[in-house]
Amino acid sequence: MKTKYIKIVSKAFLLMFLTVGLLFQSCEEYPNAYKITEGVPSVNYIRLTDPDKSDSLIVSASLNMTIALMGDNLTSITEMWFNDKQAYLNSSFMTSSTVIVTVPNEIPITVTDKIYMVAGNDTVTYDFNVVVPPPAPRGMLCEFVAAGDQAVIKGNYFIDDPNVPLEVIFPGDIAAEVISVSDDYEEIVVVVPEGTGSGPVTVKNIYGSSMSSFYFRDDRNYILDWDVLDAAGGWRSGVIANSNPAGVSGNYVRFDGDMPGDGTWNEDAFSFNLWNSSNGRPDIPFYDGDLNEAVLKFEVYVVEDWKSAALQMIFTPYSVSGTNSYIADNTVPRGLWMPWASTGSYMTEGWTTVSIPMSEFHYTNSGGDAGRTVETNDLGGLTFFVWSGGVDGEDCRVHMCIDNIRIVPM
Repeated sequence: MKTKYIKIVSKAFLLMFLTVGLLFQSCEEYPNAYKITEGVPSVNYIRLTDPDKSDSLIVSASLNMTIALMGDNLTSITEMWFNDKQAYLNSSFMTSSTVIVTVPNEIPITVTDKIYMVAGNDTVTYDFNVVVPPPAPRGMLCEFVAAGDQAVIKGNYFIDDPNVPLEVIFPGDIAAEVISVSDDYEEIVVVVPEGTGSGPVTVKNIYGSSMSSFYFRDDRNYILDWDVLDAAGGWRSGVIANSNPAGVSGNYVRFDGDMPGDGTWNEDAFSFNLWNSSNGRPDIPFYDGDLNEAVLKFEVYVVEDWKSAALQMIFTPYSVSGTNSYIADNTVPRGLWMPWASTGSYMTEGWTTVSIPMSEFHYTNSGGDAGRTVETNDLGGLTFFVWSGGVDGEDCRVHMCIDNIRIVPM
């Protein structure tokens, strides 16, 4: 993104702004109780809107920040632009001496470090810097990707300036090759470098540097990985596989079979039971941190169009073993993952990382509210079961592969 500067506001520039204003100005924006005045506006200073900080004058603001312009004849303004992005003017927050406005939540392309105020045939400028936040990596399409393959990082503010190219640094301080950045600056495609391991990913650009809260190849706090940690000892330990499709990191559990539209009960094809007491694990919860700040994560490959039933994720206390009565018990809170419900079907293109906040584990088996969320004392066992969910779907084949189940901080 090349920075450009404007020294003189030309007649053509004024005409462009006026034309845009005539096209997009609406009567709702300026109700009858409000009348646009004539004359040239002037800004004396800009301050924060927080009353406790009203004496703090500012010369810059971040995207989406609300500010107050103080000056004279401000009700003559019909348009306001920050660099090349137009702000919304709410007449309820405009007086002759004050305009309260929110900086557009869009990254400027042509950076002039000015506010443009259109009033009739005049355009008045005021020096002001819009601060773009540093890159914010928030997740990956899949946290487990082999070296040499392409990975997708999702987030915000991924600006790739030609003068200061965007960088992605993987664990081990190893730079990745950046293949592309989306036009909305919310997605990066990179080639995973050789020699990297587990840990956060850092994204750097002209506006700063940020380290992800998520881990690439996350190795923290596994509950099940089917290589070392399995569900042996339960009535159903799951169908273990590592091919067709290839695993994301070794063995995985496979759910596979025909599923009617009403999500009929079929434990043999679509479930596993991990009972820690039967599995030989100690009486220690899977996670002892703040569950409101934690997520359940796993990698999944949905091989065919999934069109009915929910993936029910049910935690049980250490004392629970040798029974499946909790599955249909509506007092037992659980998480429900049903991505097909909003579109009618769901299928992934390869392995994908799923992240579900632990605060969302409060449902009954049919999608109602169980009356409470999962607590630390519940984290002594885990059952996954594709069944019910409370939304009727279509007959389909469910072919779903799951690996690396873990609870980690957000």
